[in-house]
Amino acid sequence: MAFHDSFGVPTAHVLEVTMGKDGITLERAFIAADVGTALDPRNVEAQLQSALIFALSAAMFGQVTFAGGAAQQTNFHQYQALRMAQSPQITVRVLEGGGPIRGVGETGVPPAAPALANAIFHATGQRIRELPLNKHIAFA
Repeated sequence: MAFHDSFGVPTAHVLEVTMGKDGITLERAFIAADVGTALDPRNVEAQLQSALIFALSAAMFGQVTFAGGAAQQTNFHQYQALRMAQSPQITVRVLEGGGPIRGVGETGVPPAAPALANAIFHATGQRIRELPLNKHIAFA
């Protein structure tokens, strides 16, 4: 689990992972965010889901390497991202604590990496404090 007051939006993530012979599998993810007033709760849910996938991709694989003063990854075909088959089942709870409308474009990003690192620690006993996580553990 991890919590962050993300850009004025209290946001929490809980991730469930399992450790198998091929590595860590992301099973389920739960997100709760208090957006104040949600004009379109389904859009808020979609934003939080996509933010989680973006953030998990960065936490698990996000690395640009350099050789000879230039990036070795020239475009997205050489940059690993979370695939649909690797993605967890995501449940989102949009909370409306009242008050002004607050954005959700980035709010789902900050808690993802710490929630994943905490889930990995719970599953394996291994505390990882450096990104990307795939430098230290395999993902199925």
